[in-house]
Amino acid sequence: MGKKGKRDKKGKGAEKTLAKMEKKVSRRAKKEEEDLEALIAEFQSLDAKKTQVIESSCPPPSPRLNCSLCAHPERDELILFGGEYFNGQKTYLYNDLYIYHIRKNSWAKLDIPNPPPRRCAHQAAVVPTAGGQLWIFGGEFASPNGEQFYHYKDLWVLHLATKTWEQIKAPGGPSGRSGHRMVACKRQLIIFGGFHESARDFIYYNDVYAFNLDSFTWSRLAPAGMGPAPRSGCQMTPTPEGNIIIYGGYSKQRIKKDVDKGTLHTDMFLLKAEGAGKEEDRWSWSRLSPSGVKPTPRSGFSVAAAPNNRCLLFGGVHDEEEEESLEGDFFNDIYFYDLGKSRWFPAQLKGPKSERRRRRRGRQAEAEAAGEEQLQLPPSQGPLEMVKELVAEDGTVMTIKQVIPGAAADKDGSGSEEEEEEEEEGGALGQAVEPCPRSSAMLAVKHGVLYVYGGMFEVGDRQVTLSDLHCLDLHRMDQWKVLQDTDPKTQEWLEESESDEEEDDDVEGAEGGEEEESSEEESEDEEGEQQHPAVQPGEAQAQYVARTEQHWLRLARSHMGPEAKDKKVLKVAHAMAKTSYEDAI
Repeated sequence: MGKKGKRDKKGKGAEKTLAKMEKKVSRRAKKEEEDLEALIAEFQSLDAKKTQVIESSCPPPSPRLNCSLCAHPERDELILFGGEYFNGQKTYLYNDLYIYHIRKNSWAKLDIPNPPPRRCAHQAAVVPTAGGQLWIFGGEFASPNGEQFYHYKDLWVLHLATKTWEQIKAPGGPSGRSGHRMVACKRQLIIFGGFHESARDFIYYNDVYAFNLDSFTWSRLAPAGMGPAPRSGCQMTPTPEGNIIIYGGYSKQRIKKDVDKGTLHTDMFLLKAEGAGKEEDRWSWSRLSPSGVKPTPRSGFSVAAAPNNRCLLFGGVHDEEEEESLEGDFFNDIYFYDLGKSRWFPAQLKGPKSERRRRRRGRQAEAEAAGEEQLQLPPSQGPLEMVKELVAEDGTVMTIKQVIPGAAADKDGSGSEEEEEEEEEGGALGQAVEPCPRSSAMLAVKHGVLYVYGGMFEVGDRQVTLSDLHCLDLHRMDQWKVLQDTDPKTQEWLEESESDEEEDDDVEGAEGGEEEESSEEESEDEEGEQQHPAVQPGEAQAQYVARTEQHWLRLARSHMGPEAKDKKVLKVAHAMAKTSYEDAI
């Protein structure tokens, strides 16, 4: 009784703290979002010029992250919407709509009047109602410099049969957020978690909302029991019984001023519908302890429903935080979760039949000549890690780690003529075909086939955004197939330092301090009135920062030295610009 009382008290205390934090973040973010609303309105005025539906064949979509990829509920098509792209200097947001025709292996762009505003990190779910509907909620819009964010709380539906967008305006829905998760379950859209971030603050959520697809009404659920801690980017999977499974995710906490600590969650919960079918559903949380081989801790993984009452997890990244840098290990492995048995297990590719026969012959030969050194590798007992190095046009060396499942690892050690013939016939195997390690890939499953589109990996301070498309038959589990390839070496990447070098002659070699405040004070003495470029009448902070960015970059670089990382210099420059703006107004 006492323990229960303490838990309840602790839960109420956490709710109060969350409510206070949400109010604080909302207050500080209000002005920031007002600045971006003008930019969003400008883009919407361009979209308003679309007056008719136009579907046209096109090349594959440009590289992008945090878009949505869904399987059409009735046709052999995949639907891609939105996303973002960062080229090292500028962030681009999209609201374009693409259709991938599976049988033709071709893309088409679908222009429809009155689409949702440009966004990324939203969530999408399809339902088979009235010829198919694509529902979209939330997401974010970022300023071109990637320093300010507008979080959406709008709900849209794309009627696939009539090819029309419709915004659903219903009160009582979730607050603006991105990184949340949404699934369609028993004529409802269930939304969990996510985060809201401003220039100075952030907040992570663990609330649950339901949108009724029949009455078009929102309700905030109040499940009994202790649920997951606030998080974003988790796995959210509906069960055939109408329950919801939550696994993993990411969150961060502020340890002290300007110091945040990230947390990779590896726990699993069941959100159970107790009163299904009654007037008012009752929900409860319970913690799950799955058996089997669980995925290693990671964020940025992608999930999809799989055949045989399973769901799957693909890829992701494990970031190792060092004093002044963040190094990530990227993955391209697959883990299955059996919903009925509550069991994790890693996927193993079998390889095509001819390859399996060849491996069996190899094992027999090994048994006959156990002492010979010609057979370099025994049958693989588990996944192997392979390392590739790619050299970009600008000389950057990109090291890519790949996790090769046991079956694929077997064939790496026996480069026979048979294997070469199979590759020539289009049956390329193993590491040459599978997607390279990545995070934030987009997944969809249609007719038991998994489709993996895009994602990203990092090389030092450089971000490589992918636009390739692979598929894997989840029934046969034989081999990956490349439907659309991409060459990371051709990826555009613009370093901030490139523009700095052009104007280095204007900056005298001043020695800068280690802290931002002292740098600003010294630069004031050195540059005089040029430290504070004039704010134009009616100019928003985001516009001011973008317009004067190069000025602040030169100042920051001169004080921090050429050895400072570009990302850190950019952060300091933007902080200086914002301080100057606030002082000026």
